[in-house]
Amino acid sequence: MIAALIFLVSVATLLQFFVSYSRSVIVASRRHELSEEACEICGFTAQTVAGDKFGRLLQLISLCPEPGVDSLEVRAVALYFRLLDAARLMLGVGIPSAATWIESERSGCAYAAAVVLDRRIAYSRSMLEHQAGR
Repeated sequence: MIAALIFLVSVATLLQFFVSYSRSVIVASRRHELSEEACEICGFTAQTVAGDKFGRLLQLISLCPEPGVDSLEVRAVALYFRLLDAARLMLGVGIPSAATWIESERSGCAYAAAVVLDRRIAYSRSMLEHQAGR
Protein backbone atom coordinates (compact mmCIF):
# COMPACT_ATOMS: atom_id res chain seq x y z
CA MET A 1 0.00 0.00 0.00
CA ILE A 2 2.77 2.44 0.90
CA ALA A 3 4.68 1.51 -2.25
CA ALA A 4 1.63 2.30 -4.39
CA LEU A 5 1.19 5.65 -2.66
CA ILE A 6 4.86 6.53 -3.21
CA PHE A 7 4.53 5.51 -6.86
CA LEU A 8 1.43 7.69 -7.35
CA VAL A 9 3.07 10.69 -5.70
CA SER A 10 6.17 10.18 -7.85
CA VAL A 11 4.11 10.01 -11.05
CA ALA A 12 2.15 13.12 -10.06
CA THR A 13 5.38 15.00 -9.33
CA LEU A 14 6.91 13.90 -12.61
CA LEU A 15 3.76 15.01 -14.45
CA GLN A 16 3.92 18.39 -12.73
CA PHE A 17 7.54 18.92 -13.82
CA PHE A 18 6.73 17.75 -17.34
CA VAL A 19 3.82 20.19 -17.67
CA SER A 20 6.02 23.00 -16.32
CA TYR A 21 8.76 22.19 -18.83
CA SER A 22 6.31 22.00 -21.73
CA ARG A 23 4.66 25.28 -20.80
CA SER A 24 8.08 26.96 -20.52
CA VAL A 25 8.91 25.80 -24.06
CA ILE A 26 5.60 27.21 -25.28
CA VAL A 27 6.15 30.54 -23.51
CA ALA A 28 9.67 30.80 -24.91
CA SER A 29 8.35 30.15 -28.42
CA ARG A 30 5.84 33.00 -28.07
CA ARG A 31 8.77 35.45 -28.01
CA HIS A 32 9.83 34.31 -31.48
CA GLU A 33 8.21 36.01 -34.43
CA LEU A 34 7.60 33.72 -37.37
CA SER A 35 9.09 34.52 -40.74
CA GLU A 36 6.81 35.31 -43.65
CA GLU A 37 8.02 32.21 -45.45
CA ALA A 38 6.99 29.93 -42.59
CA CYS A 39 3.59 31.62 -42.39
CA GLU A 40 3.13 31.20 -46.14
CA ILE A 41 4.11 27.52 -46.06
CA CYS A 42 1.80 26.80 -43.12
CA GLY A 43 -1.02 29.05 -44.29
CA PHE A 44 -1.68 31.18 -41.21
CA THR A 45 -1.07 34.62 -39.78
CA ALA A 46 2.08 35.28 -37.76
CA GLN A 47 0.52 35.64 -34.31
CA THR A 48 -2.36 33.17 -34.38
CA VAL A 49 -2.12 29.46 -35.00
CA ALA A 50 -5.10 27.18 -34.47
CA GLY A 51 -4.51 24.14 -32.32
CA ASP A 52 -5.99 21.96 -35.07
CA LYS A 53 -2.95 22.69 -37.27
CA PHE A 54 -0.59 20.93 -34.84
CA GLY A 55 -0.62 17.55 -36.62
CA ARG A 56 0.12 19.15 -39.97
CA LEU A 57 2.96 21.16 -38.45
CA LEU A 58 4.48 17.98 -37.00
CA GLN A 59 4.35 16.38 -40.44
CA LEU A 60 6.12 19.39 -41.96
CA ILE A 61 8.72 19.32 -39.17
CA SER A 62 9.47 15.68 -39.92
CA LEU A 63 10.22 16.60 -43.55
CA CYS A 64 12.90 19.11 -42.60
CA PRO A 65 16.47 18.17 -41.67
CA GLU A 66 17.03 18.17 -37.94
CA PRO A 67 19.71 20.48 -36.56
CA GLY A 68 19.90 18.25 -33.47
CA VAL A 69 18.91 20.80 -30.83
CA ASP A 70 15.11 20.79 -30.80
CA SER A 71 13.98 17.17 -31.04
CA LEU A 72 13.37 16.92 -27.28
CA GLU A 73 11.28 20.09 -27.35
CA VAL A 74 9.19 18.76 -30.23
CA ARG A 75 8.53 15.47 -28.45
CA ALA A 76 7.68 17.20 -25.17
CA VAL A 77 5.24 19.62 -26.81
CA ALA A 78 3.67 16.77 -28.81
CA LEU A 79 3.11 14.73 -25.64
CA TYR A 80 1.73 17.80 -23.85
CA PHE A 81 -0.62 18.34 -26.81
CA ARG A 82 -1.88 14.75 -26.43
CA LEU A 83 -2.43 15.32 -22.71
CA LEU A 84 -4.43 18.43 -23.55
CA ASP A 85 -6.53 16.45 -26.02
CA ALA A 86 -7.27 13.90 -23.31
CA ALA A 87 -8.18 16.69 -20.87
CA ARG A 88 -10.40 18.28 -23.53
CA LEU A 89 -12.31 15.02 -23.91
CA MET A 90 -12.75 14.63 -20.14
CA LEU A 91 -13.32 18.24 -19.08
CA GLY A 92 -14.27 20.15 -22.20
CA VAL A 93 -17.96 19.36 -22.21
CA GLY A 94 -18.65 19.83 -18.51
CA ILE A 95 -16.47 22.85 -17.76
CA PRO A 96 -16.61 25.55 -20.46
CA SER A 97 -13.85 27.64 -18.89
CA ALA A 98 -11.54 24.61 -18.98
CA ALA A 99 -12.35 24.14 -22.67
CA THR A 100 -11.30 27.73 -23.38
CA TRP A 101 -8.03 27.33 -21.50
CA ILE A 102 -7.31 23.98 -23.14
CA GLU A 103 -7.88 25.44 -26.61
CA SER A 104 -5.54 28.32 -25.75
CA GLU A 105 -2.85 25.85 -24.68
CA ARG A 106 -3.37 23.78 -27.84
CA SER A 107 -2.89 26.94 -29.86
CA GLY A 108 0.34 27.58 -27.93
CA CYS A 109 1.54 24.07 -28.79
CA ALA A 110 0.81 24.70 -32.46
CA TYR A 111 2.69 28.01 -32.33
CA ALA A 112 5.67 26.29 -30.69
CA ALA A 113 5.64 23.71 -33.49
CA ALA A 114 5.51 26.52 -36.05
CA VAL A 115 8.55 28.12 -34.43
CA VAL A 116 10.46 24.83 -34.65
CA LEU A 117 9.43 24.53 -38.29
CA ASP A 118 10.63 28.08 -38.92
CA ARG A 119 13.99 27.25 -37.33
CA ARG A 120 14.33 24.11 -39.41
CA ILE A 121 13.50 25.98 -42.61
CA ALA A 122 16.20 28.53 -41.77
CA TYR A 123 18.63 25.69 -41.03
CA SER A 124 17.81 24.04 -44.36
CA ARG A 125 18.32 27.31 -46.16
CA SER A 126 21.71 27.85 -44.50
CA MET A 127 22.76 24.29 -45.41
CA LEU A 128 21.82 24.89 -49.04
CA GLU A 129 23.69 28.19 -49.11
CA HIS A 130 26.73 26.54 -47.57
CA GLN A 131 26.67 23.73 -50.13
CA ALA A 132 26.12 26.16 -53.02
CA GLY A 133 29.13 28.18 -51.85
CA ARG A 134 31.47 25.20 -52.25
